[in-house]
Amino acid sequence: MSGCCGCCSALRPRYKRLVDNIFPVNPEDGLVKSNMEKLTFYSLSSPDKLDRIGEYLYQKATKDINRKRYKLAEIAMEAMDLLLQACHAQTTLNLFVESFLRMVQKLLEDSNPNLKIMATNSFVKFANINEDTPSYHRRYDFFISKFSSMCHSDSQDLRDSLRLAGIKGLQGVIRKTVSDDLVENIWEAQHMEKIVPSLLFNMQFCVNVMFVKKNLLASGDLTPVEDATNVTPPVLAEEVLRELVGRASFGHIRSVLKPLLTHLDRHELWVPNTFAIHTFRIVMISIQPQYSYTVVETLMQHLDSNFKSSPKTRTSLAVVLSKIIAIAAGESVGPSALDIINNLLLHLRTSVGTTSEITAEESQYQEALINALGEFANHHPDYQKIEIMLFIMNTVPDLSKKSKGDQMLQNILLKSLLKVGNQYSTVSFEKAFPASFLQPLLRMARAPHDPTRMIVMQIFQALLDRHQNEQVLSTVSVKPYPALSQEPPSRSDIIFTHKYGANIMQALIDSMALSDRVDALSASFNTAALLIVEMSCSETVQEFLLFILGVQQVASTVESLGAVHRCNLHAIAIALLVLISRVSGINNLLEYAQKIIEARRDEASYYLPPLMDTKKGSNKNLNLSLPHLAIDKLALGECMQNAGMDAQRLNTGAPYALNQSDNPGHRHSWVDSVSAQMTQRNSSADLTVYNGDVDSVNSSPGICKKILAPEFNFDAMKRALAEPTEAAKREQRERQMQIVRTFREGEFDDLMRRTEPKHDLIQNRLNELFNSLAVERQITQSDNKTAQLQANNEKPVYETKFPELFYY
Repeated sequence: MSGCCGCCSALRPRYKRLVDNIFPVNPEDGLVKSNMEKLTFYSLSSPDKLDRIGEYLYQKATKDINRKRYKLAEIAMEAMDLLLQACHAQTTLNLFVESFLRMVQKLLEDSNPNLKIMATNSFVKFANINEDTPSYHRRYDFFISKFSSMCHSDSQDLRDSLRLAGIKGLQGVIRKTVSDDLVENIWEAQHMEKIVPSLLFNMQFCVNVMFVKKNLLASGDLTPVEDATNVTPPVLAEEVLRELVGRASFGHIRSVLKPLLTHLDRHELWVPNTFAIHTFRIVMISIQPQYSYTVVETLMQHLDSNFKSSPKTRTSLAVVLSKIIAIAAGESVGPSALDIINNLLLHLRTSVGTTSEITAEESQYQEALINALGEFANHHPDYQKIEIMLFIMNTVPDLSKKSKGDQMLQNILLKSLLKVGNQYSTVSFEKAFPASFLQPLLRMARAPHDPTRMIVMQIFQALLDRHQNEQVLSTVSVKPYPALSQEPPSRSDIIFTHKYGANIMQALIDSMALSDRVDALSASFNTAALLIVEMSCSETVQEFLLFILGVQQVASTVESLGAVHRCNLHAIAIALLVLISRVSGINNLLEYAQKIIEARRDEASYYLPPLMDTKKGSNKNLNLSLPHLAIDKLALGECMQNAGMDAQRLNTGAPYALNQSDNPGHRHSWVDSVSAQMTQRNSSADLTVYNGDVDSVNSSPGICKKILAPEFNFDAMKRALAEPTEAAKREQRERQMQIVRTFREGEFDDLMRRTEPKHDLIQNRLNELFNSLAVERQITQSDNKTAQLQANNEKPVYETKFPELFYY
């Protein structure tokens, strides 16, 4: 029998004999390495036998597994690994791989955890091999399902090892399939719905483990050396998720995000949202930067689908959005940035529109959305922040809509605008306040709703405060403000003040007259004070003085205002006068203001700061008929002239009044001054009346004759005859440019309305001239003596004095 067996074994193929020889007599001894080297050499010499060797090894391992001889099965798997590593460059490797994968699958199907771990490690080694030849028919459905189930293992023995093996197996599948376009499409929903939840299931413990370790390290119970342990399932799962997201293209990123969001919904991981924030940060950091916008868009769409969820869930979603949106902001430009802003505003409108009463939880949700909007805008350049603010302003409901829902929406959108404005660093007011943004903002400053106006004032303060003076100027006071930072305005800022400063100050006066609330008046004062500090110079101080006189005039003349309200306006006017005298350095103004303050302290302390509350001050006896305690316009002009500054605008201009037109560029038109002068004339005035020294400068609209100093000493005459300074020349050029802008930008109807009185008066005078000429022609030649007498009394034509309006 022995001879027969030996004879039969000699007739067996050589590759089978070589395979049989690698198995020891005692399975505990392990693989026979010398015989394994022979088998490896034979495989390299005869690569066409690889597929047969692999098939024979698979058959032997199957028999051993069925007979529970696990050690022999492990030896067969080890031999397969060695052959795969040695022969991976062979062109016939594909045939061997089929047997290899069948072997791995067989081991994974068994209930022995050691076989599963060994099979997984073998698969990972195979996944790291770069194959030169493509595989058309290879599928990994089984491996994805098996490795995913191993990730959820709850076995008492080797639980962490099995989970680690499952995560490694999924990593191997990802690496093997992503790099090869001809194999299984790993991005299909059926695969992603197994891979992503398996990784997230293991990552859920990572957040808790991190917090525990931080507490242990803080208490000293855990040293950094003890913390340096081996890789754990949560850490490895996070690494695999980073790799998966990093390999995803634009078309595949949503395939990862959809099962991620589904997992968070099913396991209710939004409240609290610690794990959700951690996961999405990993996604945003790992994803290719140009695709980060897709994550934000997908999360917003998920927020849309949860509009009926509890406010806590929606708030958590919005907080997650605010935490990650800053990462996507750097890659969002142009329409994509405005699209994100539009979606956030849409959620805010939906939140306001679906609830009749804003609860505390709903308010937190809205605040989270506003914070997300602010975080998104903060990572954009300033020019895009202006576009975002303009976009938000255009979505604010019109002031004509006075329903409670519209007022709530106005406040919410203006808070969003304020959030962006706080992130904006103002350099030039011309860029910070374009006309298309300033005009609707000024309209909102006149809103009848107090909270709306206060938010608008905060927006002005955020954009005007370039030197962090907002907190310093938050209280109304006549005392010196400590640590007030200031620098001279640039030329562009001065031009902006000439063009739009009157509109802003007019809106401030209207805002002050609308409410007697102390907080609303303080907000308006803060805005006016910041405007004065940032814009004050010799060229703008007269406008600010007219503004102060306008505030006082409203307090003195508007009878509809309450007594306390009028006293508070007087207090604001004197506080602004003291402020402008200090920041402009005009000591004469400061001395005059101090005199008024002393007089008010003696007679009417309620005309001084601090502001009085309407409820507390209504019980006091307030005497408002004290004209001698008011700020005098003529006295201000004398202070300016004594300081050597021009006071013509202050002397000739009218203080600001309520509800005045605030069209930019038309506040101080020369047409108004000419019309006012002509309407003040007697209708029967003669054209030949002498109007004094007429200079050619006076014929130009908007440019008036320079007034000489009142004292005619040598120094005054010298100053009058001297060449104009550079500042005077610049001011003259600016006035000329103002005239040009008036006629270029002004509306035709407005110009016609302003010039109608002048045209009518000129036409009347011309009609009188023509009538007098017609009468003279009808005089008969017979009355020579009367005609001669008239000729003697009549002045020569060249001595006729025409008014300055007819000069060119």
